[in-house]
Amino acid sequence: MTDPQTPPASGGRSAAAGNSSGVIATGDRTRIEQRTLVLPPDALKAAIHDEEIARLSNLPAPDSRVFKGRDDALAVLRELPSAGTGIVAQSVRGMGGIGKSTLVLHHAHTYLAAGHGPVWWIEASSSAAVTAGLASLATALNPVHAALPLDEAAAWAVTWLQGRTGWLLIFDNAEEPADLRPYLGRLSTGQVLVTTRRDLPWQDLGTPVRLETLTPETALAVLQEITERHSDSDAAALAELTNELGHLPLALQQAGAYLAQTRTSASNYLAQLRADPAGVLAATAPGDPHQRTIAQLWSVTLSALNSADPHAVDLLRVLAYSAPEPLPRRVLANALHTHQAVDHALGVLAAYSMITLTDATVTVHRLVQAVLRITTPKPIAPPQPGAIRRLLRRSRPTPPPHPSESALKLLHEAMPSSSPDDVEGWPEWQRLLPHLQTVGRHQGGTRLVSQLATVLGQAGFYLLARGQADQALPLDKRALEITEAALGPDHPDTALRLSSLGRTLSDLGRYAEALPLEARALQIAEVALGPDHPTTASRLNNLASTFSDLGRHAEALPLAQRALEITEGALGPDHPDTALRLGNLGRTLSALGRDAEALLLEERALQISEAALGPDHPDTALRLSNLASTLSALGRHAEALPLAQRALQITEAALGPDHPDTAVRLGNLGRTLSALGSHAEALPLDERALQISEATLGPDHPDTALRLGNLASTLNALERHAEAFPLEERALQIAEAALGPDHPTTANRLGNLAFTLSALGRDAEALPLEERALQISEATLGPDHPDTALRLGNLGRTLSALGSHAEALSLEERALQISEATLGPDHPDTALRLGNLASTLNALERHAEALPLARRALQIAEAALGPDYAETTVRLNDPTPIRAPLEDTTRDEP
Repeated sequence: MTDPQTPPASGGRSAAAGNSSGVIATGDRTRIEQRTLVLPPDALKAAIHDEEIARLSNLPAPDSRVFKGRDDALAVLRELPSAGTGIVAQSVRGMGGIGKSTLVLHHAHTYLAAGHGPVWWIEASSSAAVTAGLASLATALNPVHAALPLDEAAAWAVTWLQGRTGWLLIFDNAEEPADLRPYLGRLSTGQVLVTTRRDLPWQDLGTPVRLETLTPETALAVLQEITERHSDSDAAALAELTNELGHLPLALQQAGAYLAQTRTSASNYLAQLRADPAGVLAATAPGDPHQRTIAQLWSVTLSALNSADPHAVDLLRVLAYSAPEPLPRRVLANALHTHQAVDHALGVLAAYSMITLTDATVTVHRLVQAVLRITTPKPIAPPQPGAIRRLLRRSRPTPPPHPSESALKLLHEAMPSSSPDDVEGWPEWQRLLPHLQTVGRHQGGTRLVSQLATVLGQAGFYLLARGQADQALPLDKRALEITEAALGPDHPDTALRLSSLGRTLSDLGRYAEALPLEARALQIAEVALGPDHPTTASRLNNLASTFSDLGRHAEALPLAQRALEITEGALGPDHPDTALRLGNLGRTLSALGRDAEALLLEERALQISEAALGPDHPDTALRLSNLASTLSALGRHAEALPLAQRALQITEAALGPDHPDTAVRLGNLGRTLSALGSHAEALPLDERALQISEATLGPDHPDTALRLGNLASTLNALERHAEAFPLEERALQIAEAALGPDHPTTANRLGNLAFTLSALGRDAEALPLEERALQISEATLGPDHPDTALRLGNLGRTLSALGSHAEALSLEERALQISEATLGPDHPDTALRLGNLASTLNALERHAEALPLARRALQIAEAALGPDYAETTVRLNDPTPIRAPLEDTTRDEP
């Protein structure tokens, strides 16, 4: 797509002119979709007037006045159809330095000058960058969005764009199709351009505009324009130089800027390039000739930089191991001998167009970083113990740190002092996250093992706290590998990494994989630190939680008890960690049906958390939620309700509306409302909880199964059984796959599916599910557990529905006996058992025996739930099995 008759463009971000309105998307397989979005009046408002919106843009200024050789490509962009045709997304593809961004920037400036707008430029190298770019548009339209979480502001921007035409949106440097997939199909009322160097099957993008290198004639014209050297004597040398540069626009711009600034002849520049090819062509360099020639260019540029300020080159090599996203300048404060030296070096780099510099951030282009990493010698591997002794005998000086090690050290020092789960520090952690991840990927034989493991582990911990366990997993795995290799399998730091990895696996629902890691972490801590160390208590706590996740509550109980005893003895009765241990022990006791014992622990845990951490801390919300669950288990739903409401309010404010913990709080509140008969109020909470869990944890996570089950229970209570049925089927399928066929949660799923089948009149299909659910509960929880009573009662009701009243009678009598013994004579579940038993006796024509049971059931229900709800709860002749509401349980942080 070049035109030798037209002057070519030069520069990585040069701008060209064009006339087209709409959104420009660069990438393959552009698909244009037209949708109509119906919004209520004034649902979306910008804080600026329409005429200002039409002029709104964040386009960078062109970095070169020369733009040639792209007329054909510009014509394609100008001819993009307007919104409403079904095709609005277009990609521009090519290698790094080919001029993709320059082409689109040139078109965008012309588009804006023609009176179209807004035009918004978004760095799309990661999903986080895309979210931030959309959020910045929202803030530009209305500054109030600066206070919102980035994902909320981004969502607002997308919705606003859907309700308006005539805009142009540019996703620049897109790397992964998945980063744009959530947006492209929805952004159909304007035009989108995507630039990408990745030749992948991008959905929602049609036939791409593929940019190739410039023709020799156009490349020569570019250099002549930039250097203002048009004489015949210069032409031959410049032509030879363009051939050496591979006619790559970015390389031409860099070379032309160097020649113009230094007044160096093209012949001298060419001689330097040819004299140092090996220095820029490392053995690991890809075979792409274009990348090879741009590597040569930067070798020369680095030589010039070295003459101007050697520290600038040192600093640039360090920056090569950060991410191609804005790096806070404070990270580089100690990169050189003085702060002034750092500022001066950054100024030199900016003058040579090697970085983008603001008062707060430093950004290096990804291609510059790639070339620098290729041309930097590999780090020296740390010597083995025997080699250390030999080096000492030879008295050799310690080699200087490799740039990757310097970058690691700087980022390690720059990490916030606050814990990654402290929400107040999250903005700073988010700014550093891409750089922490990048520096970790480029550490080979580093001597800074401890710092590397810490950087990886803390980045993983931050992602885990944000509910992104899938992204935390590879970081935790690598941190463990590094630590174990460097410090040995029995070091306390190895135990820490094992426990962190176990926690992440548990958050992903992979409890069976987490268990041996947690067990080994405990073993190491007990040997290395002693049986009464607070860290040992933490390892006990985590192992107990994993046992509970696996449904092995009896094995978890002594571990949780011992963890509490150690923590209270070492840290005191009012320490936040003591509250955490109390809460975990309480949840274990509740799982064992010992809710009355759990209640006292949960109340004390809440009291400690509020006093130590404050009323609005996420841990306080956790304590409120657990206490509410325990109260509900005791049938005290009215007392649980305000606690569950407050827990949700705190969690949403602290962690955001889309965090997995917010889904837990929504689910708990929904269950409490349903227990009080407010099923219509519970329904939207259950729906939202499911939506969050699926988005953050995935469709196959055990928590997603829990949300499906809760939503189905609410639909059943609303007599919407046909809608509940597929949800219950899917919930059972997930639970069996994730937790196994014999897990207590699988029993819950079987029982709930059986209930829905019975509600649909399919009792014969429900019967084997109820029988299997009872078998699992008795085997895992014991014959006297409240859940076993629930299974007995439900199986009895199904048998009665099938006419087997005599067989049902013994099951319901046993269910009542268990409920009275474990929950007490006045618990709502005891009322359910009485009511079900009375129904069976009536079916057997034993009405005189049934009547006092029915009266007592109604009396208990009225006292516990109120007269209105009691009448609908205790329906003496209803063949439908009555079951207790499901609860969400939360797992405390390690």
